[in-house]
Amino acid sequence: MNFLGHFYLSKNDTGLILGNYIADFVKGKNYNNYPEHISRGIMMHRRIDTFTDSHAMVRQGRKRIFEKYRHFAGIIIDMYYDHFLANRWLDYSDISLQEYSAFVYAIIEENLHLLPPQSQYMFTYMKNGNWLMRYATTEGLEKSLRGMAGRITHPSRLEEAREELIAYYPEWDAEFLAFMSDLQVEFGASR
Repeated sequence: MNFLGHFYLSKNDTGLILGNYIADFVKGKNYNNYPEHISRGIMMHRRIDTFTDSHAMVRQGRKRIFEKYRHFAGIIIDMYYDHFLANRWLDYSDISLQEYSAFVYAIIEENLHLLPPQSQYMFTYMKNGNWLMRYATTEGLEKSLRGMAGRITHPSRLEEAREELIAYYPEWDAEFLAFMSDLQVEFGASR
């Protein structure tokens, strides 16, 4: 799961949202440098990543694209799954994705002073580009993948990943649904 999935599993809890947002910027035991409510979110993010990476549906999808994308395959699948979550948002939430996105952006903005500088910098792009809403279309997802590719110092081919999403759309969708069902059970998420 990428940002949207992590936020969804945070269940509207401010600390979990913040921790899930900054987790990739916090290495090792540095989560102890944050208030307890945020450090819980960082640890939750790590548990979600471990669950995701070991899930049978994710492993199956990774095999489909590994030859072309190598170690970037997991990142791509995280983005694909956020695409499907955004598309099916009302199956999982009682409020619109637009309302939820505004809610998350407001929480992060109100607490920017607590967050690492890199995540503060990235938030400007996230909010201005409305990344959470952008995931809902394949064009928006491609834009996000292109942006990510531009931040990676060596060739990743992320900008091409929309091709495999479209080519295997029914397979990705079915794998997402199976994965999401297990994810909800594991993390107690529901409407």
